[in-house]
Amino acid sequence: MKKNAADTLKKLDRLAILISLVVTALVVLMGYMTIEIPWDLSFLPSFHALLNTMNTLILAYAWQCAREKRVEDHRRAISVALIISVVFLLSYVAYHFTNEPVRYGGEGNTRVLYFSLLISHIVLAALSLPCILFAVNRAITGHIERHKKITTWLMPIWIYVSATGPICHFMLMPYR
Repeated sequence: MKKNAADTLKKLDRLAILISLVVTALVVLMGYMTIEIPWDLSFLPSFHALLNTMNTLILAYAWQCAREKRVEDHRRAISVALIISVVFLLSYVAYHFTNEPVRYGGEGNTRVLYFSLLISHIVLAALSLPCILFAVNRAITGHIERHKKITTWLMPIWIYVSATGPICHFMLMPYR
């Protein structure tokens, strides 16, 4: 590994950790406060479900491209997935800072299913954010073998997180 690439990777990884900590802090903070604004953002959960559904499909395509060694198609698809993820995250934070949380009202097995999906979705989303950033850092600095090591287990997790978001949204819709 060249010194320049190693230094760049180290700086990018520090930035990834900082971004992950800031996002985690925002997510925790939005559980404790609501900001009043003059706009109705109640449409955003459906928008989030749409973004996550799009991301699920794009990530599956990106994964297939990687397996077929179509590197440029993979790179483009991942770039789109990252842009969608940033839009989702900004929109998600805006919604949750300005709206009271909606409580799930289902009972029995559907309640167990909902909370199983929700908890796994939240935990894996939080854990995958820095890993996604680390994987991107390795790709852009040319550490492709290290990138592949991370993404081998990360890609199915990212797809799962993207797919379970809309499922949780649709299960929560009757209680909005």
